[in-house]
Amino acid sequence: MANFSVQLGEKRVNSSGSVRTNLTKSPVHILIIEDDPAIATNLYDFLEARGHSVDAAADGITGLHLAVTQKFDGILLDLGLPGMDGITLCRKLRKEADIDTPVLMLTARDALDDKLKGFDCGADDYLVKPFAFEELLARIRVQLRRHHAQDTGEVLRFGALAMDLAAHEVRLGDRRIEFTAKEFELLELFMRHPRQVLTRVLLYERIWGYDFGGESNVIEVYIRALRQKLESAGAPRLIHTLRGVGYVLREDA
Repeated sequence: MANFSVQLGEKRVNSSGSVRTNLTKSPVHILIIEDDPAIATNLYDFLEARGHSVDAAADGITGLHLAVTQKFDGILLDLGLPGMDGITLCRKLRKEADIDTPVLMLTARDALDDKLKGFDCGADDYLVKPFAFEELLARIRVQLRRHHAQDTGEVLRFGALAMDLAAHEVRLGDRRIEFTAKEFELLELFMRHPRQVLTRVLLYERIWGYDFGGESNVIEVYIRALRQKLESAGAPRLIHTLRGVGYVLREDA
């Protein structure tokens, strides 16, 4: 992909490096990793106009370096990046650098398989291009609220199941269970509403937004993943299906 350079406020961003923009006093610091100069510029202008501090990178390698070496409140990540694709970058952030900064993927890939790959690598949200900037801002706010809630050190408990939000850790008795970011978010929703039936509509809205509305098997995919991990050592079922209604976290009847 050819190099490009676009004006971002008082600085520039190019495909061989990064930009440090004119920072505002806002505590919210966003990293944009996007190789399309028009999209990068529009995102920057929109976020800066709302008081956010913004850094940008136009390739995956530079974006990963910034994400690892600086502190950000949120990351907007394109999938089709030069140098390193967004899936690989996100996986390295989660698995190798152990960074839990909320990641919102921005991509034109709208197939269900692409979305599931994004969530499985550790993304917190997935927004298909083209999108309304106000929806993007709303999703950023949701992720920031969730992330700040995790920083409180709250531990959710249900029977032998314990979820440490700050450590992003789940234990069932003495057994530690690893979950992807989206699986963790889904389980947290169940643990905040134990013994309550959560409808499919509620799960779509609270976990995935409306992008998955027509692709009904995404919920089944994630419920199955939760059950496999929770029950892998012979533990009883905790997440039950109420056919035609939804799902519920409760002790096995």
